Amino acid sequence: MKEILLGLCDGSLKEKIPLDFQPLINNLIRLKAIKKTSSGYRLNPNYKIGTIDISQSGTGFLKLFSEDSNKDLLIESNNLLGANRGDIVLAKRIFSKKKTRAKAKVLLVLERKNNFSIVYTKIQHSKIVGINISTALSLPISASQKSLRHLPIGTVLKIDNETNNIVEVLGVLDDPKVDEKISLNLYEKEEFFSKESEMEAKSHGDFVDISLYSNRVDLTHLPFCTIDPIDAKDFDDAIYFDKENYILYVAIADVSEYVYEMGYIDKEARKRGFSIYFPHKSIPMLPRSLSENICSLKPNVDRLAFTFKITLDKESLKPKKEELINSVINSKKRYNYDQIDLFLQKKVKNMSEVDRQIMEYLLPLFEVTKRLRKARLQNGFEFRSSEIRMQLDENQNLISTRVEEETPSHGLIEDCMLLANKAASKKIKRGIFRTHDDPTYDKLQALLDDLAEIGIEVDFITDIPKMIRDIQEKANDLDIREEVDKLIIRSQKKAKYEPENRGHFGLGFKSYTHFTSPIRRYSDLVLHRLLKANMNHDKKRFNFLLENIDKICEQISLLERESDKVAWDYMDRKYARWAAKHLGEDFKAIVTSVDRNSIAKLDDEIKGARLFLLDDNLELFERVLVKIVEADIPSSKIYAKVVKRDV
Repeated sequence: MKEILLGLCDGSLKEKIPLDFQPLINNLIRLKAIKKTSSGYRLNPNYKIGTIDISQSGTGFLKLFSEDSNKDLLIESNNLLGANRGDIVLAKRIFSKKKTRAKAKVLLVLERKNNFSIVYTKIQHSKIVGINISTALSLPISASQKSLRHLPIGTVLKIDNETNNIVEVLGVLDDPKVDEKISLNLYEKEEFFSKESEMEAKSHGDFVDISLYSNRVDLTHLPFCTIDPIDAKDFDDAIYFDKENYILYVAIADVSEYVYEMGYIDKEARKRGFSIYFPHKSIPMLPRSLSENICSLKPNVDRLAFTFKITLDKESLKPKKEELINSVINSKKRYNYDQIDLFLQKKVKNMSEVDRQIMEYLLPLFEVTKRLRKARLQNGFEFRSSEIRMQLDENQNLISTRVEEETPSHGLIEDCMLLANKAASKKIKRGIFRTHDDPTYDKLQALLDDLAEIGIEVDFITDIPKMIRDIQEKANDLDIREEVDKLIIRSQKKAKYEPENRGHFGLGFKSYTHFTSPIRRYSDLVLHRLLKANMNHDKKRFNFLLENIDKICEQISLLERESDKVAWDYMDRKYARWAAKHLGEDFKAIVTSVDRNSIAKLDDEIKGARLFLLDDNLELFERVLVKIVEADIPSSKIYAKVVKRDV
């Protein structure tokens, strides 16, 4: 959409318009907003296209798409035509004889950032209105005051942005269980699947009859195992290592066998893009009868797999041969990371026969992956990171947090998956790649300036991997490695999905893609289809799958960011509810940002909560004692004041 509109603004839009956009072009011609030129279409001078921002007072500001404009246009609240913050609109300039700020009025909402708003009811000037949870702006509700008064104050509603009608009552703000619905609906995510999708998923049955798959390679005799988080229910990947011949098998759930393009499940999976993980449950990309059953590589049952058989050179560990196999496997054991860590530390004495069989290859494989990692980090980076895991009670109130750090078992699985992902990327020249651009000079210079303020002096050099390793060494000396790693990550561009391979800076790979998680990532499912068409030498099907690949890559990249935001939003809401019960109490924290606003992360019994500090002149990574002074449940913001520095 944005490319088409930019083309209109600068007059570069050709006459050949994609069919999806032709009705919009016809509408703009009818409004006399655009005119036809010899080469295509151009926006008329008095008409403007841009993105709306709205202040707390309700006044709108139009940020123009045109490159040559620095100033926003002011749009009075009565001229917004129902546009909300983030919407892309067509507006017309309003001219006045008085010398006032340039103004405009909205003629058409071209693309809504959100189709719905999530509001909670509140009394303002003796009238019940909806307060938008995202913007804190009041919103009129298309319902009588009499009917609204039947609802408790603080009722959370889903509102149609076109009509302001109530679409759904989500709950009440005082109930912690409403947080889940708020987070999902803020990003327009669905929890449940359509009846048609569920029926399509269940039609595949509960088990795999191996006799029906004589065309597949039978690998059920190999002692595969899965290694996942303790609470995982969907098992995408299983591994086996032939230690004598140095052959690594990475078996991935063959989702493409069950999810047909343009089917009911596929349409919903493409819309979701990713599974979403809350502390207490997951919102899967696929119906659970697939994601947690027939597709999942559960132990001691036959499952269809798309398997990489990677033969490694014993000396260099470089792949000598990378074969893709349509297979059937039978995983012999399901492990969690903690269990494998104990095995790797040789702290398990009483092993079952299956355990012994698996450890016979897993321990040598661990040594191989350590060597692989060492070689990989000569060009790539290792960032120390930890994830906060929440424990909730039965009412979804926060009880405790724990820090989950990467352990040897995580590293073992990661390097096996990286090998498979790299191997997959070599099989196609165009399709879906995971790319990561080099950071810009300006971003890196800003990083070095920030680091200098905390005592890490590093000169800029063109060998960026070496420069980053130098930074990390100095951060180790100051015992702030994880915090500095987060700064380094922030200075880099975001990884994304693209149809052309452009390498992966962070990993130091010339070619990379995502192959190993088709149960929870739509990108991997698309890749599997392309790889199968390629294996079958079906050029017609391969080209058909590539028809909208640019749009698919762009959409999946956007959905990835959204799924992360849903999970983070939910956690912020849990933290805010916890903080509301601890107003006036003191807690330890670490300052993580001193840019526009000072922000700290809680680092006490409860960890990870983001605190907006009511203090200035703080130092980055300074450890402080703070007092919680306010917790705003709707916005999920916590405000605190420093009571002691350098704790």
